[in-house]
Amino acid sequence: MAMGKLKLIIKREYLAKVRNKSFIIMTFLSPILMVGMIVLIAYLAKVNDSEQRVITILNEGEYFQDTFKNTASLSFIQLRDLTLEQARDTTLAMEYYGLLHIPPEEKLETAAGNAFLYTKDSPVSYVLDRLESTFQSKLRQQRLQDLGVSTAEFEHIEQDFEIRTQTFEGEKSVKGITEIRAFIGGGFGYLIMMFIIIYGGFVMRSVIEEKTSRIIEVIISSVKPFQLMLGKIIGTSLAGVTQFAIWIFSASLLLVIAMLLMDIDLSALNAGPAMGGMATLPTEPVNEMQPYINEMMKIPWMLLIVSFIIYFVLGYLIYSSIYAAIGAAVDNETDTQQFIFPIILPLMLAIYVGFFSVFSNPHGPIAVGFSLFPLTSPIVMLMRLPSGIGEGGVPWWQLLTSIFLLIVTFIGIVWLAAKIYRVGILMYGKKPTYRELLKWLKY
Repeated sequence: MAMGKLKLIIKREYLAKVRNKSFIIMTFLSPILMVGMIVLIAYLAKVNDSEQRVITILNEGEYFQDTFKNTASLSFIQLRDLTLEQARDTTLAMEYYGLLHIPPEEKLETAAGNAFLYTKDSPVSYVLDRLESTFQSKLRQQRLQDLGVSTAEFEHIEQDFEIRTQTFEGEKSVKGITEIRAFIGGGFGYLIMMFIIIYGGFVMRSVIEEKTSRIIEVIISSVKPFQLMLGKIIGTSLAGVTQFAIWIFSASLLLVIAMLLMDIDLSALNAGPAMGGMATLPTEPVNEMQPYINEMMKIPWMLLIVSFIIYFVLGYLIYSSIYAAIGAAVDNETDTQQFIFPIILPLMLAIYVGFFSVFSNPHGPIAVGFSLFPLTSPIVMLMRLPSGIGEGGVPWWQLLTSIFLLIVTFIGIVWLAAKIYRVGILMYGKKPTYRELLKWLKY
């Protein structure tokens, strides 16, 4: 009988949400808006990266001849037999980005020290980085030559060094793979956080609506508060999952179609100009990238997907039950503002602390503690799981303990929410305080 009532409540909440006009409109409109925004950003990034800045060089000395090399985003034009004033006028007339003036000096150090870059506005950082690195390399070479180091010896000195690494089993280690794994897990965790923020308010608004409409007084007479709260949370959560699944499928399909039709490469979002912008994976030969490919293949993707579903569901159920408790305590959404920040704070803490702790030490006490704490474990544990389960990865007892704590916490919060609900439905026109909520839990 109790299960039958619970199923009816879940069905009622689910159908009430999915049949709502605003729900239907946003289900189909949101993917279009999201894909449109992504395509627009990718297109603008592509247009921005296609711009090539031109810098004229007036080199009046014997140094730095043919030193500055063109790149895809920065090119240089040599000016000859002009005064500095004429060079500035020419640069402005041709609407070039800037003018680099290197005065005639007897020593390279003096020439570099007295060089000036003239631009209309403050130069962007990657232009300065490129010029400064060129000057620095030339100065370093000259200083070593003054000490008796030849050009060939200088090139040998400048060669980068990378220590060779391998595991005790004889496999080659890959630099940065820990960070890559954490980013992959962090992506799953961030998806959970965004889902909770977007859909957490669904349950809260549903509770507030029924409470203010007095329908709840009729419903509560036939079912227990715990059943009602559990049914509302599960039913509304299923509606949110349904909408989210439609979003993922339709947005992915629309994005592929948009990329094919408009010939836009999404890598433009991450491709910064030379010497600037966000760091990207280097374009290496296949044999250089093979260790990364091998490590990516070793990531337990099936475990990640299954774990994501488990933590996704349990994490959302916990936070939606907290939202439901808030909805039971207030009369309108305006009164909920004082309670929202304490809910979002653990999610933000999980993202930031998770990244810092998992990057440096994925098996350290901070990472382990936050991956077990129920309000942060759905995010932090997913950051640790790309390392696998067992030796070298997350111990089985930590994974099972984390899931067990999530289930217990969910049931406990639903029970507390039901107690608040039982008293809160009879309270109208009064803003509750944290002290009053504690009193309600004692009734």
